[in-house]
Amino acid sequence: MQLARLKEFRQAAYQYLCRAHDATFELTDAILLTRNPYCLADLSLCPVFRRKWPSIYESLEDSRPQRRKLMQLYIKHIPTDIRPILVIDHTSWSHPDAVTLQERTIEHQPTTIPGNRPITVGQGYSTIAWIPESEGTWALPLRHERITSWESPIDKAVWQLRQVCYDLPTRPIVLVDRVC
Repeated sequence: MQLARLKEFRQAAYQYLCRAHDATFELTDAILLTRNPYCLADLSLCPVFRRKWPSIYESLEDSRPQRRKLMQLYIKHIPTDIRPILVIDHTSWSHPDAVTLQERTIEHQPTTIPGNRPITVGQGYSTIAWIPESEGTWALPLRHERITSWESPIDKAVWQLRQVCYDLPTRPIVLVDRVC
């Protein structure tokens, strides 16, 4: 029974990947099965990635997944007998030397060096995920999006929560990381 559900889930997810879906699906499996990938070439060495390493770059460039439908597929597999626990996290990716990178913003970046300001130049990302167990170490990301220069982290988090709650059958418990 569980194997049939997994096959059904994987087939639905595969159909929502659109362009470059074969390479993207194999890349997803490689990410899940590679313990500590340090670069994209490491993922190309995974036995489930049957293509040559340039296919990784092509899949990332060409893939246009249907994000809303994938999110709805994930939500469909959340148990309805308990209130789901959702977490929202704001993460900054530092890019201080990427002067041609569009939409760089000032981001909070903790530092342990006394006297240094806890900021960096880069891009902020907001993730909302479902925590399936009261004990455990994994989560299912439902939405992961960049925070643009005209949005605040809290505005993006609220928007993402509305998107997810629209499809949830029950009201969730929401845990939010400190938002700067």
